[in-house]
Amino acid sequence: MTENDRCTNAVKYVGEIKGGLRPAMKITVVGVICPTPKSFSVTLLCDPMDASKDVGLLLAVSFMEKSIVRNSCIAGKWGKEETTIPYFPFTPGDSFKMELLCEHQQIRVLLDGRQLCNFSHRVQPLQRVTALKISGDLELTKVA
Repeated sequence: MTENDRCTNAVKYVGEIKGGLRPAMKITVVGVICPTPKSFSVTLLCDPMDASKDVGLLLAVSFMEKSIVRNSCIAGKWGKEETTIPYFPFTPGDSFKMELLCEHQQIRVLLDGRQLCNFSHRVQPLQRVTALKISGDLELTKVA
């Protein structure tokens, strides 16, 4: 198996958030970007088995557009996309550590210890968010 075979745009991880998302919770994703990436996503879901359920946060990274789009889906309707970032932090072939820090009003996204962006909670109550899904052009080394 070659490096590119392992880096197909498939689902890499789906896991339960026991007890649902809540303030003071931290989700850590550590991985390596594939050598020729197109995109990857980190998604906080209300039901990993039913894609029509609400999405608390979709964080979609596009290498072609050098963008990180954040959004949520409530009652089948996607909200307003948030795209502002201070810099595009990902480099093909490089490792990264992403931390999603759940606060009372928002999720703070840190990359390699630096503030990248925030996303205000749209799904209420937060405990409805019960799963984490990661997919795309990356190789995961740790999810905690």
